Amino acid sequence: MRRLLLSALIIAACASAQAADTPSFSTQRLSDEVKTLSSDAFEGRGPATPAETKTIDYVVAQMKAAGLQPGGDLKDGKRQWTQAVPLLRTEIIGQPSLSLQLGSTTEPLTQGKQIAIRAPMDGSTSVDIANAPLVFVGYGVKAPERHWDDFKGVDLHGKIAVVLVNDPDFETGHGDFGGKAMTYYGRWTYKYEEAARQGALGLLVIHETAPASYGWATVKNSNTNTMFDIVRDKPGEEHPQLEGWIQRDLAVQMFKHAGLDFDSLKKQAQTRAFKPVALKGESLSASFKVDKSVITSHNIVGRVIGSKHPDQTVIYSAHWDHLGVGQPDATGDRIYNGAVDNATGTAALIELGRAFAHAPRPERSVVFVNVTAEEKGLLGSEYYATHPLYPLATTAGVLNMDALDPHGPTRNFTISGNAKLGLLDDLIADAKQFNMVYTPDPKPEAGYFFRSDHFSFAKRGVPAVSFGSGNDWVDGGVKAGNAAEEEYTARHYHQPSDEWQASWPFTGMARDLQLLYTVGSQLANSDQWPGWSKDSEFRAAREATADQRK
Repeated sequence: MRRLLLSALIIAACASAQAADTPSFSTQRLSDEVKTLSSDAFEGRGPATPAETKTIDYVVAQMKAAGLQPGGDLKDGKRQWTQAVPLLRTEIIGQPSLSLQLGSTTEPLTQGKQIAIRAPMDGSTSVDIANAPLVFVGYGVKAPERHWDDFKGVDLHGKIAVVLVNDPDFETGHGDFGGKAMTYYGRWTYKYEEAARQGALGLLVIHETAPASYGWATVKNSNTNTMFDIVRDKPGEEHPQLEGWIQRDLAVQMFKHAGLDFDSLKKQAQTRAFKPVALKGESLSASFKVDKSVITSHNIVGRVIGSKHPDQTVIYSAHWDHLGVGQPDATGDRIYNGAVDNATGTAALIELGRAFAHAPRPERSVVFVNVTAEEKGLLGSEYYATHPLYPLATTAGVLNMDALDPHGPTRNFTISGNAKLGLLDDLIADAKQFNMVYTPDPKPEAGYFFRSDHFSFAKRGVPAVSFGSGNDWVDGGVKAGNAAEEEYTARHYHQPSDEWQASWPFTGMARDLQLLYTVGSQLANSDQWPGWSKDSEFRAAREATADQRK
């Protein structure tokens, strides 16, 4: 018993010593940086606007002062402070002509009402689809590791696939996809990508509020405006020509006209035995012109070069962009300042860079990527992941920071969404030094894992998480934490009122950064390669590059 007590005391002493060795983070600097970045002078930090230049100049100046080296594009053999990110911008010109053929009846469809068609991102400058057959393909999933294939070899060339949103497990809460928690197969972005791989002319997602986790108004507002994507060499391999959503009521009507029952077919789609079903006698027509152009934005990149394995990398990331100048609120304010979202993450990135630059050089290189165009669909991180400055195969992990809490310290932390990987295990273990515990995402079915910049790396196999501040405040408990979160979401999220407040102490954020520094430092000073759980949809992509980590 005495030996056990002695061992426990030694372990506790080591943990305390390690926590004491962790650098402290200046709440004053964090506050000043958030205040500056979210001031009206930065005009909401919109990509490809004059505010981008101002943001880059400020962040680069801070990174230089912190002691970082440039880690961006190579020019004449030297690293620059930025990585150029060319973005495709597409917009439907005028109102699209859309109609559904139900037997001998032609039913006109109104953009934004029964249907929401996205401006095409496959490279098309016009769309002219006449009577394309419709095929219901369940949840539109092909998951070999789960022995699941909704397509069963159906030929979708020249046809429009119709799919359900979320995973086959969402309604039952159990099955081959881990129950309620959404996998990538449930995300609408995956469904478009898979439709392109299957050769479909287009894909329509059936909207239902519960499995989508948002109402039709969100679908309408997000899918009927200007679209952005990174510039791809072969965009048709990622996007079918026609991408869109339809209301559930329209889908029920379509199924009924074809002699099918929507609810019965949905139940069939929740099983492996499901087979694609043609909507007989039905077709879709669409005609419109497309305005297409390319704009260039930039990721900002700083680096600390590793002393022993400079070719191996640990990445910290955060997005610098917000919504820019937009529609006025009730007070007439048109500048969407983005203080919490995500001046906090950018300030965190700068200060973590300062901590690493002033510590003994890590064995592996540590890269600080301030990505652009997150608000337009994770595009800065997507571009980095498809055009990596440092190989993804030898990137040990990614720690992303998005909308950190500028209030006081908490007893817990979380991550965006639901995932099982070694990097999360490291966070959980190291959090004990700071008297913090992990609280899982309370709504894993909403798919938050797929809505932040770490995901661009994860889907290519790189272990990655997006750190989230906790809700169990040391001063006030869960009640106070939840009240602040609800108030922010309702009154400030993506609104001009997301502004710096003099009352913010930043003490909780400073301690969160100690945890993030500890995890990243340990990884940068080890030969460990964190992995994914055996049932993860990202494990195969990581294992495919295993020979590059020997």
